[in-house]
Amino acid sequence: MVLSFPDVRDLVKKSLAEMTQAHFPEATLLAGIATAGIAHGALAADVLNMPYCYVRPEPKKHGLKNQIEGRMKPGDKVLLIEDLISTGKSSLQAADAVREAGGEVVGLLALFTYGFADAEQRFKDVGIPFYTISNFGVLCEVAVNEGFLPAQQLQPVLEFARNPQGWR
Repeated sequence: MVLSFPDVRDLVKKSLAEMTQAHFPEATLLAGIATAGIAHGALAADVLNMPYCYVRPEPKKHGLKNQIEGRMKPGDKVLLIEDLISTGKSSLQAADAVREAGGEVVGLLALFTYGFADAEQRFKDVGIPFYTISNFGVLCEVAVNEGFLPAQQLQPVLEFARNPQGWR
């Protein structure tokens, strides 16, 4: 949906560019994670005038059978761009692909995270710092303030993020 609205799209690409400069100034290449991270990464790379590529979950079955599309040189300091972090699985698969191709993953930026503790631990375990534009807690606060979520339902909804498997 973000891409459909120019003002929101502009905010997102500028936010990703600012976060890149603030948290990962050493990055030499941005890499969007397929599929939703591709457009956001390309927009941010354009703002920053940086090289760009994207990473598929697995190599293509035909053609050159690339998993990484675009130019990535061994030793590049790669900043991954993702739309959503839930379990972290797709982001970590992309990080593995970059590392296998000789790149150094310096971090990850995403538009949104649910803030699931197990996902955050997975990133810590592999040494990938990440930052997001927004998160589930902020979304819930806005939902209450705008009248989409009754205030008395806020805590049960936030409990979902603390324990998604046990939430009922």
